[in-house]
Amino acid sequence: MTKSSVLACITYILSAVIGMTATAASLPEPTGKVILTVSGQITHTNTDHNTAEFDRDMLLSLGAFDLETVTPWTEGSDLYQGPMLSSVLQAVGAMGVSLKVSALNDYSAKMPISDAFDFDVLLAMDMNGKPMSIRDKGPLFVLYPFSDMPELNNEVIHNRSVWQIKAMLVE
Repeated sequence: MTKSSVLACITYILSAVIGMTATAASLPEPTGKVILTVSGQITHTNTDHNTAEFDRDMLLSLGAFDLETVTPWTEGSDLYQGPMLSSVLQAVGAMGVSLKVSALNDYSAKMPISDAFDFDVLLAMDMNGKPMSIRDKGPLFVLYPFSDMPELNNEVIHNRSVWQIKAMLVE
């Protein structure tokens, strides 16, 4: 066998394995209103467009965690609840190194995916026991643990703390 035929064989086998993994690991389809779309370098999808769509119940099924923190945009300490961003990234099989988070008003920010794991970033859905409305930075808000880690209270992290999220692109 030549080197090029060995490489072609390996490429074929890898693409077959990846194809089986993606099929076997597809996500359920949302039954409610889609509030988050994740695309890019992901292996687990639930649409024909190689994206993962989530409704509120699907996100909550990833686990609901509490984070009590102050933010630069609110008065005093508030209790936020939602899935960990790392859980969402694991659910979609994210394979990239960065995440472009886009808001309803088309504001977007890039963050390293490692932030989700290193800092226990929350994808906040509720604030003080109530679902977050668009007026209150909802339906989703990337929230760092500012009170637990004061060193995160800086302009770089503030810019990554996108609210009114509609989509994420794994790059």
